[in-house]
Amino acid sequence: MKPRSKRYTKEAEQVSEGPLSLDQGVDKVKSFKGVKFDQTVECVLLLGIDPKQTDQLVRGSLSLPHGVGKQKKVIAFCDDSQVEAAKKAGAIEAGVDELVKKVIDGWADFDVAIASPKVMGKVGKLGRVLGPQGKMPSPKNGTVTDDVATAVAEFTAGKIEFRNDAGGNIHAAVGKQSFDKKKLVENIEAFVNHIKRVKPASAKGIYIRKACLSATMSPAVEVSV
Repeated sequence: MKPRSKRYTKEAEQVSEGPLSLDQGVDKVKSFKGVKFDQTVECVLLLGIDPKQTDQLVRGSLSLPHGVGKQKKVIAFCDDSQVEAAKKAGAIEAGVDELVKKVIDGWADFDVAIASPKVMGKVGKLGRVLGPQGKMPSPKNGTVTDDVATAVAEFTAGKIEFRNDAGGNIHAAVGKQSFDKKKLVENIEAFVNHIKRVKPASAKGIYIRKACLSATMSPAVEVSV
């Protein structure tokens, strides 16, 4: 394992044991400023779910009140009647056959793929390519929809996708370190409240077991939510 930098080690020493309040946690993460770029702030929740049970998986998408501080590159798989609207909404590429071939040939310079249900028969062949990258369109996270243009606009503006990993953790970007404290707090609260609302009915016991905040190159800070 690569040794931590002196900066990181010094910042880690400033992190107290036990959870802080959300306000205190955001203040602490914003105080870590030893790098030359605007770090992304991430919220990680450890959920009381069994990731091996399909009826306990947690995934979806959410537009945060203040965005995440970054525009995403979005493509749209749609028929000719929707191409112009998708591009006006912000899609960097739109279409079906040529776009499918371009992705199969190795092009992957995009963050999100939106698809119309009408063309999923052709897009389905991209599962082996886009699945491992987490970019395969799916109704569960709002990337397969009849309203392609609206979905493109939302994801271009920073709508986030989330899904639990094998350990039952949910990771999500909730803003930039430069964000006003109030905006970060409101984004985090919106994310946590949404995760609470989509709690699987079969999940028993404590649902959110632990919550942590961190910036791209900073230590994690445990917070109470």
